[in-house]
Amino acid sequence: MLLFKKMLFNFVVIEGNKFNMRKEPFLIVFLSVIFAAGALAQQDTTRQDSVQVQNRGARKKSAITLIKDQVLGTNYWEEEFKGNWAGIFVGINGLAKTDYSMYAEAEQDFFEPEPLQSYVLNINLIQFSQGLQRSRNTIGLITGIGLEFQSWHLADATGISKGTSRIQPVKLDYDNPRKSKLTSSFLSVPVLIEFQIPMKEYGNRIYFSTGLIISKRLSTHTKIKYTHQEKDFKLKSADDYYLRDFRSTATVRCGYRWINVFAGYDLHSLFMTDKGPKAYPYSVGLALISF
Repeated sequence: MLLFKKMLFNFVVIEGNKFNMRKEPFLIVFLSVIFAAGALAQQDTTRQDSVQVQNRGARKKSAITLIKDQVLGTNYWEEEFKGNWAGIFVGINGLAKTDYSMYAEAEQDFFEPEPLQSYVLNINLIQFSQGLQRSRNTIGLITGIGLEFQSWHLADATGISKGTSRIQPVKLDYDNPRKSKLTSSFLSVPVLIEFQIPMKEYGNRIYFSTGLIISKRLSTHTKIKYTHQEKDFKLKSADDYYLRDFRSTATVRCGYRWINVFAGYDLHSLFMTDKGPKAYPYSVGLALISF
């Protein structure tokens, strides 16, 4: 366009000597139209260049956003960290490292719960989560409040009683004993650290957590069911049975989507020192409902 203007200017200067402008009005109009068209063309070109630059910037920004969404996932790091503690969990109980050395040989192994009939139920009602990263939300601490119910199912013809110095085995002499168990309830507070791995969608994360659960015993009782003369009877006796008031349980928990499993192992024996056989409770289970 600049070259066109120079050529037009030279034409006017050179040919102006040959023409009388006053006598050539059509030439004046012709030149005015050409100048106006050139100015409009230049303005159009400028606008097109500006639009192209804006479009290139928008395409560049869209490409960056697309790459970020594909690689990092949408909103993976903008939400607050949320742990996996709250919910209803159920599992089975067992005992490890049992030691009956303080009992006579005839009284050995009286507290040997049936593994598939001894259960644990956790109702974790309240959860608090705190992320540990400034620009990520995949590592954090978890605490909360929950209720735990433990049931130990003993052999049908065996019970326990609280002696003057320790737990004593009791031989049940009912006509038809059907169930003998020891049940306790606890108030639990966890201190966990959790690691999460985001998957394709934001809500789908593999997680792994570990830590301690501190529990305060709320109540303990034994329950015996038996049948006499075709009638069912139930005996329930509440006491502490020398169980510890406080428990500390090491736990590991992991899951993905609706699959959530846990395992726990008590760091202290079930009964107080020298008040019963040494036995370290453990439990394994899964989530029925996650909040």
